[in-house]
Amino acid sequence: MFDRDKWQEILITIRQNKWRTLATAFGVFWGILMLVLLLGAGQGMQNGVVSSMILDATNSIWFFTSRTSLPYKGLPPGRMIEFTEEDLQYIGNNVEGVEYIAPENWLMGNFNIVRGAKSSPFMVLGAGKDYFKIKIYQDYLAGRKLNFNDNLEARKVCVIGDRVADVLFEAGESPIGKEILIKGSVFTVVGLFHDEGWGGQFSERIYIPFSTFQRTYNPERSVRLFAVTTREGYSGKELENRILTILKQRHVVHPDDNQAFWAHNQEENYRSIMGLFAGIKTFVWLVGLGTLIAGIVGVSNIMMIVVKDRTREIGIRKAVGATPWSIISMILQEAILITGVAGYLGIVAGVGLLYGLNRIMALANADIEYFQNPAVNLQVIFAALLVLVISGALAGLIPARRAALIPPVEALRDGG
Repeated sequence: MFDRDKWQEILITIRQNKWRTLATAFGVFWGILMLVLLLGAGQGMQNGVVSSMILDATNSIWFFTSRTSLPYKGLPPGRMIEFTEEDLQYIGNNVEGVEYIAPENWLMGNFNIVRGAKSSPFMVLGAGKDYFKIKIYQDYLAGRKLNFNDNLEARKVCVIGDRVADVLFEAGESPIGKEILIKGSVFTVVGLFHDEGWGGQFSERIYIPFSTFQRTYNPERSVRLFAVTTREGYSGKELENRILTILKQRHVVHPDDNQAFWAHNQEENYRSIMGLFAGIKTFVWLVGLGTLIAGIVGVSNIMMIVVKDRTREIGIRKAVGATPWSIISMILQEAILITGVAGYLGIVAGVGLLYGLNRIMALANADIEYFQNPAVNLQVIFAALLVLVISGALAGLIPARRAALIPPVEALRDGG
């Protein structure tokens, strides 16, 4: 039940000792502020590294070809291997654990993409029907992605990166619905995207349907690379090994030849990065909590001084019948109030500084490769508040117990 008189007494005590209270509260404020800023900076580093290094679905595996390094079944080493559309069809139909599978081809040679009087060289890639279910870290600024029907009907449509649009179109002009010329063939732009991959260089790409690419530019119908995603409940590493084994069998490659095919497993990379940042976050929590504990110790010390200064008052209270709990609760409430208010202000200041940093980076158009969007989530904030309340209670508990155990006669004698 709310005891107005008790809270008034607590506020009067705080006002009477405001400099001592402010000095103590600052320790808690600084500790929680540092915790929020360190966690925010750690999250910013994680966001930057993930956006720079994890370019596709985290359960994706990309497969590439090279030359054989070992002779096998009468075939010499040094053979250049190329995937086929039949390889992808076989893997998609027969390998358990495959969620999506999509090929990627790209145009070779020197050529320009033309739009009216403007032209410039850009990379053109053919993307399979499930390609954009794997390459998910793209922000579409206008229009749409390539879809299933684009591939089914081999439509001459494309999606372009915003850097392509900046070069080929006028400032403020929408590229959607406009036509560009790719190696003599006219394509209609249906989507505009931004891709942070390789410092934004992936925004200099143009994607067309894979079936259109094969029909228009690749009569041999070979496949340069392809990607799969691992179905939930399956191991990405095991799936990678099964697919590599099948590819070696289909292309008559020695089982021990590790150069003819190779894979880039995003799942393994993602786990390594997350493991690294789990360690960093643990270190940040230890440093932040250490600073916070220093502030909590300061609260405990000031509460002991408060008890000493109010010894006579406590003696009078006990003499007129005050219970030990009423004395303990008064000291605890004061400790929790100081800790809670100082901690809350520290959280507000920390979140405000992180927001301000984000705004400054956005206004300055700062592009820091391994630092992006520093922030803390609500769970962390509520956890910090909980730590503060519990710590405040613990900080006041020892002096509160001491106050409750002082005999009234001794308290009156010491207080005089």
